[in-house]
Amino acid sequence: GFTDHVALGNEEWNPWDADEKNELAASQQRYEANLKMIKYARSHLEQTNLRVQIWGKAAIGLYLWQHIFGGHLEPADVTAQWREGSQNAGKTYFSFLTGPSVVPGYFSVEAEHVVLVLNGREPAKVAYATQWLHYAQTLMESRKIQHVAVVLLGHERCSNAWIQPYLKRNGGFVNLLFVTYDYSFVNEEDIFQWPLGVATYRNFPVVEPSWSMLYDPRSYLCNFLGTVYKNSSRETLIEILKQDGLDKLCWIAAREQWQPQETNESFKNYQDALLQSDLTLCPVGINTECYRIYEACSYGSLPVIEDVMTPGDCGNSSVYHSAPLQLLKTMGAPFIFIKNWKELPAILEKEKKMSLQEKIQRRKKLLEWYRNFKAWMRQKFINTLENSFLPSDKG
Repeated sequence: GFTDHVALGNEEWNPWDADEKNELAASQQRYEANLKMIKYARSHLEQTNLRVQIWGKAAIGLYLWQHIFGGHLEPADVTAQWREGSQNAGKTYFSFLTGPSVVPGYFSVEAEHVVLVLNGREPAKVAYATQWLHYAQTLMESRKIQHVAVVLLGHERCSNAWIQPYLKRNGGFVNLLFVTYDYSFVNEEDIFQWPLGVATYRNFPVVEPSWSMLYDPRSYLCNFLGTVYKNSSRETLIEILKQDGLDKLCWIAAREQWQPQETNESFKNYQDALLQSDLTLCPVGINTECYRIYEACSYGSLPVIEDVMTPGDCGNSSVYHSAPLQLLKTMGAPFIFIKNWKELPAILEKEKKMSLQEKIQRRKKLLEWYRNFKAWMRQKFINTLENSFLPSDKG
C-alpha cells in the first residue's frame, strides 16, 4: 500500500493553507509508509535463504540462464569479456557470470553455493573443466563455499567417466550433476538428465512466439539443413526425399562438411527454414538428441525425430527404458517419432491433407509444450538445489 500512502499524503498537503500540522501529519505518514516498505523488502530478502552463483563456462550455460530461467545479461553484447545477471527464484537469489574474463581466482565469489557449467565433450574441454573443478575444490576446502553442483555438456557417446570421482557419492565434493544426453548413471537422486537446448554457441536467440508464427501458412512441408555424413541415415533421408520429388516440397540444404561457425547468411537461412516449414526433420548425428529439436520448437515447427539409439555408452540404464530422448519423452513431447526414414513419405502425404486450422492448433500445442517444458526444468533445477543445499528442518 505504499503508493496509497503517498497519494494520501499529497492530497492532505494544502499549499495555500500553510498549516504546519497538516504538513507534519503528511510527512509522518510518508515516513511510516517508507518504514513499511523497508520492512517488507527486508522480510523478502530474508526469505531468499540461498545465494547461488552460476559460473557459465560452457555455452550451454546461456541456455540455462536465458532460455530456461528467462534471465538477462549485462552487457547485451555477446562478445563482451564479462557478462552477468541475477534474479530471485523460489527461496534462492541466483547470480550468473559468463565470458572469457571469468577466470579462476580473478573474480569475487559472492555466494556459498556454486553451480559450475562445464563442457565435457572432448579431451581439451575436459582438461579445462577439470581446472575449474579443482578451483571449486580449493574454495570448498578453505570453507569459502559450501556446495557445488555441475551442469555438464556431456560427451555425445556418454563417455563421462572422468567426472565420476568428483561426485560426493564417490568421495568427491560435487553434490549434484545435471548432464546432457541419456547418461546411464542418471538416477534422479544426485544425477539428473539435462536438455541439450539450442545452439547458444551460434547465438541462437530466445524466440518470442509471434502472431504470424502461429497463424500464417508456411511455404514448406518440411526442412533439413545440415551435414550429410557418408553411409549415414542422413544419406537415406535425402534419397527418400528425392525419390518421390518430396524434396521440392521441403527446404533441403545438405552439405558434406560440418561447419562450427555459421555465416550470418547461413544462420538467417536456417532460422527462415524453421519459420517457413511445418515439420523439421531431425536425423540422428553422433547422438539422437540435437540442437535442431529445440530450435524447431522455438519456431513452432514440429520435430520429426529418428528415434534410434546411437553407438556408445548412452541409454543402457536400468532406470529407464525409453531411451533415447528419455527426458523429452517423459515430459510428453508432442513430436513425431519414427524408426526409419521410409516412414517419411506417408507422414508428408498426411501433411498435405492437413488444414491450416489443424496446423495452427498443432503449433499452439507445440509452443505451449515447449514453454511448459522450460518452466518445468527451471522449477526442477531450483527445487533440486534447494532440497540439497538448504539445511533440512529435520535436524
